[in-house]
Amino acid sequence: MKKTAALLTLCSFLTGALPVTATELTIATFNVSMEAENYVEKGQPIGPEVLSERLKQGDNPQIKNIAAIIQQVRPDIILLNEFDYIADPKAGVQLFIDNYLAKPQQGGKPLSYPYFYYNTVNTGQPSGFDLNNDGKVNTPGEDAWGFGFYPGQYGMVLLSSFPINEQQVRTFQHFKWKDMPGHKNTVKADGSPWFSPDAWQQMPLSSKSHWDIPLNINGKILHILASHPTPPVFDGAENRNGNRNHDEVRFWVDYLSGEDYIYDDKGHQGGYQAKAPFVILGDLNSSPVEGDAFRDAIKALINHPLVNGAPTPTSKGGQLHSNNNPHGASHTAGWRMRADYVLPSKAGLRMKLYQSGVFWPAPGEPLHEVVNSRGASSDHRLVWVKLQLE
Repeated sequence: MKKTAALLTLCSFLTGALPVTATELTIATFNVSMEAENYVEKGQPIGPEVLSERLKQGDNPQIKNIAAIIQQVRPDIILLNEFDYIADPKAGVQLFIDNYLAKPQQGGKPLSYPYFYYNTVNTGQPSGFDLNNDGKVNTPGEDAWGFGFYPGQYGMVLLSSFPINEQQVRTFQHFKWKDMPGHKNTVKADGSPWFSPDAWQQMPLSSKSHWDIPLNINGKILHILASHPTPPVFDGAENRNGNRNHDEVRFWVDYLSGEDYIYDDKGHQGGYQAKAPFVILGDLNSSPVEGDAFRDAIKALINHPLVNGAPTPTSKGGQLHSNNNPHGASHTAGWRMRADYVLPSKAGLRMKLYQSGVFWPAPGEPLHEVVNSRGASSDHRLVWVKLQLE
């Protein structure tokens, strides 16, 4: 046992990772706004190479601020939403770790992650159909399987201090929306189906993807359930994005309930079958008390019998930003809503009292100046929870 602890400490020192005990964890989610449109003027070419070039240079102010925030919180496991999919990790996620996180930012201490997971997503993937019904096929952004101007825009990356059981990962990128019983129906003004029959047969539920990622934490398994549902806006009276957001959030409700209609991208049937604990992470673009989303799905997820939905992470900065709003302290985005979640399971995990939060410093506190806009860091805030594996 002493040798194992010494080796863990040595590995943490060599990699720059924060030393952790066998059971204590800080787990976070952060929509980092690291997609190409955030770095170029309107009308300039965009694609994953835009992010790759800025990661290579190592001096982009917005990315440095993102790294500074992560260094301040120092999570052991963190999901990054809106991190463009770049197939070669040496041109993408590894550059972010090496050129930004592993170097001190804004007085922070270097931080590194020896393990990461990323995969393809539906955003920007051409559908070949007129999904927005404007009379044109492959309208940029709108007619992709998930909104995006190029494949992989608004992708996801999981960074971990612990090994990933990659053979056991389940992805649901290609699960068809039509195969969810009781799904929301999107219709035209005359009541006819919004999507053409051929398009509907192929339409994926997930606008990006849904991932079930098992981590090996010193011999114990913890599943990360990661996703980034579409915003329930930017459409028309048909509310196709609102319908999709609802069902993307509802997917996790049904997954945890073990519904057998679910199948993954390898064809394996069924919902969550493990007895191991889990944590739901991501920008879910849905609030139980505010916003344009259907609220029943996010309420059902927070109140699921297997989920510990309390306490709600809060911040002083969020409360000051919306001082007249009773929900301001729980907001996770500059546009005043709770959108980002860290929801642990009740079984196998214990939440440490008063140890959760939204990283939103008040004026005068460290890094307050870097969280005031999408250009400075992101229009979202990092959300974190401290947990113990029982």
